[in-house]
Amino acid sequence: MSARTPTITIEKKTFLQRARTQKELIIITIPFIVFFFIFSYYPLWGLTMAFQTFRPHLSFWEQEWVGFHHFRNLFNDRYFLIALRNTLAMGIINLVLHFVTAIAFALFLNELRLKMYKRIVQSISYLPHFLSWIIVCGLLASMLSMDDGIINNILIALGIVDRPVHWLGRPEYFWGIVGASNVWKSMGWNSIIYLAAMTAIDPALYEAAAVDGCGRFGRMWHITLPSIKSTIIVLLILNAGWILNASFEVPYILGASGLVRGVSETIDIFVLRRGFGSLSVIGYSYGTAAGMFKTVVSLIVITLCNKIAGWVGEDKLI
Repeated sequence: MSARTPTITIEKKTFLQRARTQKELIIITIPFIVFFFIFSYYPLWGLTMAFQTFRPHLSFWEQEWVGFHHFRNLFNDRYFLIALRNTLAMGIINLVLHFVTAIAFALFLNELRLKMYKRIVQSISYLPHFLSWIIVCGLLASMLSMDDGIINNILIALGIVDRPVHWLGRPEYFWGIVGASNVWKSMGWNSIIYLAAMTAIDPALYEAAAVDGCGRFGRMWHITLPSIKSTIIVLLILNAGWILNASFEVPYILGASGLVRGVSETIDIFVLRRGFGSLSVIGYSYGTAAGMFKTVVSLIVITLCNKIAGWVGEDKLI
């Protein structure tokens, strides 16, 4: 025991010495720690409403505790099950399309040799990311309108359809429209990380493959993709946790007419309508239970994906 004591003392001193040398950085982080505590961690106390029959006029100690009663009611509520189906479907569509399009776009962009043209294409592809979803949904509504919408005009001119199609009023088209709008807005921005990872690939690998007679598509498949595989896995794990986050704005705005409510209502919209739009006394508790369910499922999914990545020998978060 006596032999180990000096080692422990040295480690403590080393830690304190490092803290003193980095005290400016520590001081700079304090406002961010306070910010996240106030706006991210302190509000977690509100999750207790999911286990209560919450009444705003009563104090915390006067609330009626009901355990998992609201969670059991959720799975007997057909409207919640429909919202869960819609959220899961749109989340999977967005996840798949985001990965496929961003990786494909980055691969082809990486093959461009004209630097000026490459920069122009990159700049154009990044611009939609900075547009508000309100603007994007307004553009979509205008383009898909039955009254002189550009999509209907093109289809009629080409003889594909005889009369204008009510795109935003047909449930079978809604999920595809949401997925396409997310791709258009985010594809360029999502490709940045993959392009950055590609810059670390040794050019000698491409030269050797070219000498062996490997074409451009062969080099992309056998060199570029395997070289950025760890980046793809890490981003897949991070994005898997958002599979139940199909965004609030797009389904809410595009489904505002009510004609596609059966396929447009997500869990976030359900929480809004049942938590704040309901006159029932259990509205707050019921909406909190639905939101908490989504959070727990997201945490489970991201943990499983991280474990699976470790089991198959790939890079994982921790």
